[in-house]
Amino acid sequence: MSRWANRKAAVQAEAEALEVAKAEAVIAEQHAALAEKTEEEVLAELELPNPDEMGAGDDFSAFMKETVPAALRNRALKRLWTSNPVLANVDMLVDYGEDFTAADPVGIVKTIYRVGKGMLPDEEEVVEGPAAPEVVDEVEEEVAEVETAPLPTPEEAAPTLAPRRRMRFDFEAGSLPAATEMETV
Repeated sequence: MSRWANRKAAVQAEAEALEVAKAEAVIAEQHAALAEKTEEEVLAELELPNPDEMGAGDDFSAFMKETVPAALRNRALKRLWTSNPVLANVDMLVDYGEDFTAADPVGIVKTIYRVGKGMLPDEEEVVEGPAAPEVVDEVEEEVAEVETAPLPTPEEAAPTLAPRRRMRFDFEAGSLPAATEMETV
């Protein structure tokens, strides 16, 4: 009984494949005929609007039919994505989406952080504008201290490593297990 069911399924699959092939041949024939016409003639024949004149909220579903040439469909989709900001920038995480050509995009940043000292305590004054002479003197003294400090010797600079530990097993003379032979089958 299953032989007849398999044969019936094979005949049905062949019929479906033949129908699909015929439909693809008709579509290929239509595309070949449309390729010879100008774009305005193709739009008029398929009763489609000009995709360049469409905007947000227009219905672009007519361009998704199989009879529409791929180049025209792609142009309509491009216009759809550029006309709708939701589709043009889905997650606001577009790489290189910002304008980095500006000379100073952030502007001047004022901070109370001092290099080498950290954040200033609340009681110290925040220096605005050019650095005060006493701040410049402090920085010059710190730079001089760093420049005159002696360099460490290679032994001092080398990190100290913990000694390597090796596993060691001590067995008493009679406590070793007897070697067993493997049986072969």
